[in-house]
Amino acid sequence: MGLGKLSLASLISGGSLADSSHAAEARPSRNPLQPKPTHFPARAKSIIFLFMAGGPSQLELYDYKPKLAELNGQPIPDSYIAGKRFAFMDSSHRINLLGPRRKFKQHGENGTWVSDLLPFTGSIIDQLCLVKTCKTDLFNHAPAKLYMNTGSGQFGRPSMGSWVTYGIGSECDNLPGFVVLQSGPRGPRGGAVLWGSGILPTSYQGVSLRNTGDPILNLSSPAGVQSSDQRRVVDAVRELNLNRLVATGDEEIATRINSYEMAYRMQSSAPELMDTADESETTLRMYGVRDAREASFARNCLLARRLVERGVRFIQLYHTNWDHHGGPTENMEEHLPSVCKEIDQPCVALVQDLKQRGLLDNTIVLWGGEFGRTPMGEVRESTGRNHHIDAFTMWMAGGGFKPGMVYGQTDEFGFGAVENPVHVHDLHATLLHQLGLDHHRLSVRFQGLDYRLTGVEGPRVVEELV
Repeated sequence: MGLGKLSLASLISGGSLADSSHAAEARPSRNPLQPKPTHFPARAKSIIFLFMAGGPSQLELYDYKPKLAELNGQPIPDSYIAGKRFAFMDSSHRINLLGPRRKFKQHGENGTWVSDLLPFTGSIIDQLCLVKTCKTDLFNHAPAKLYMNTGSGQFGRPSMGSWVTYGIGSECDNLPGFVVLQSGPRGPRGGAVLWGSGILPTSYQGVSLRNTGDPILNLSSPAGVQSSDQRRVVDAVRELNLNRLVATGDEEIATRINSYEMAYRMQSSAPELMDTADESETTLRMYGVRDAREASFARNCLLARRLVERGVRFIQLYHTNWDHHGGPTENMEEHLPSVCKEIDQPCVALVQDLKQRGLLDNTIVLWGGEFGRTPMGEVRESTGRNHHIDAFTMWMAGGGFKPGMVYGQTDEFGFGAVENPVHVHDLHATLLHQLGLDHHRLSVRFQGLDYRLTGVEGPRVVEELV
């Protein structure tokens, strides 16, 4: 028991058994998510996932369809809908085609079409890798978000950020390896399971940082409690947990020990991260941050850059209010311009800021939602669109993805891919590949089965993108 305790204390503190004679007094000095070797040389070191929760309409943003505009209000040709189901409608619902509600303009050297809702994005289109033929399997919000984030519509699977930190660890000692930031009128449907660790140890789950007050609830010491007093408490609890760990071998106890240590270190690192007083006025204006203390998507984009600078491996920004069916509170023509204005400038500023600081080459910026929107209206005479899983647009920047590329084409109305479809699992496999991870080998055995982010359906790395 004693030897086991000394050995475990040494491993947690990052030392060796030979120097563990004072293990009872030693404090863990290394992040449990310390960097791990990759399967092959990595092109990228971190990911920032800009998640547009609700399903952005690709037909109003990136996938320009002149034929759809020409036939606006006319019946859908039978060949496009025979035997198909579109979210909450089947082919018996003869809803008419709905032409794009925005004007499009060509940008960049390749003349890529971008909506007038995204003028900032259009200005850097040559730096983006645009995929127009993304495809998913689930058409309701919470399951589809779960699928995009975990590769499965079932609860209990690890999220992408958890798989990444499980596979290659983190380069940050005093912040979590996987951080979540939220903005918009409410949280994403599905909640914390979207960044949970599932069957992996909880060390790998995402940590959601708040924009106001303490970045994490209960992080600050109570009034009158000195740092030295708290250090003694953490050491005492660590000692008790070590005893229990030796007795049971439960890896969650090791996670608990590391959580106490990480929380202790974050009491100074998290407030320092959130305090943007050291950012110049030029930088704040570039992101569109009006008030450095105000919670916003713009501020979260700035924080994402700061997190990358500190070595955090996976940063995910959720921005809600993209669900535009056409009702009074979901009117696409009224609300889509508003939400696009909230994200357009900050997304571009993040890409440009990373580039000018020399961070874009090894950071992947990923933009997209859980699915897209249908080429027909929600109901007759509607200017809203329903959920669509067969073709939607996402983009990547940096991290070895080809800049200025438009990959895949959809049919003349945008119902589905006519060339180069990219399934969610293909996207996951490609992202892991850029981080030096073979998606076939990144797996964990649980209850007799081997689980992985990309499932077992035969996904591929989309090598044309990289």
